[in-house]
Amino acid sequence: MAWRPAIPPQGSGSKYDYSGVPVGTQRPENSNAPSINDVFYTAGSGFVRSGLGAYGERILGTGKEYMQSNMSRFFSGQDLQYYFQVNDQYVKNKLKVILCPFLHKGHWTRIAEQVAGGLRFKPPRHDINAPDLYIPFMAFGTYIVLCGYALGLLGKFTPEGMSRTFSMAVMGWSAELLLLWCMLFAMGSGDVPFLDITSYGGYAFVGISICVIAKMVSCYSYYAILPWTSLCMAVFLVKTLKRILFAEVRNYDRDSSRHHYLLLFLAVAQLPLFFWLTYTSS
Repeated sequence: MAWRPAIPPQGSGSKYDYSGVPVGTQRPENSNAPSINDVFYTAGSGFVRSGLGAYGERILGTGKEYMQSNMSRFFSGQDLQYYFQVNDQYVKNKLKVILCPFLHKGHWTRIAEQVAGGLRFKPPRHDINAPDLYIPFMAFGTYIVLCGYALGLLGKFTPEGMSRTFSMAVMGWSAELLLLWCMLFAMGSGDVPFLDITSYGGYAFVGISICVIAKMVSCYSYYAILPWTSLCMAVFLVKTLKRILFAEVRNYDRDSSRHHYLLLFLAVAQLPLFFWLTYTSS
């Protein structure tokens, strides 16, 4: 018996397509067949993983290598913990040297000790002439708090004002640091550790904080304290740079008059720096 295709029933009022399925009836979808969204999602995910992922890893890797190379250049051979090895006796004596260097009876050279790798300078708690970062950071924070208190006394305390004070303080520290680095580089001693220069520049906030306190007391006391603190800081920096130049790096330049002019410029620059940071405090 020959096979015949199924003939749709007549008179039912329904319309059938060529396969015998009523028109308007939804066909069951094949669950195994991927949809167009799945295709684009799979392709996009693969592109992100293979293309953008690899490109991002390369960018991050390059940035990491750049940061490591620059950090190692600035902090090579430097132990950050060394600059925070202080005690109460060191802090008191160091503040005396900063605020009144004329009364410093001892020498200005640092004390070295013999270790397995060679000579190494003793930490601050054992050497009054060693640089530290504890006093600069404490003085920096004290300056910010005093400026906020001074603004509050004048009724001008605002978050914007504190943010401006913080920015000016960072700019002042950076200016002092840049000035010291330029002086040392011009005198042929550009290989001084970066953290040493940072600590020497941060000592200025000790005298600046005292000037802010004097300004809150009266204008007369402010104009009496400002020249003294800036002069003491100038003497401290000049003594320190001369020690670095002649004792630590063993660099003797025949043109000693150039050294004297540079040190004089460094000393004179302290007064406008102190005035600028104390003038903007209120």
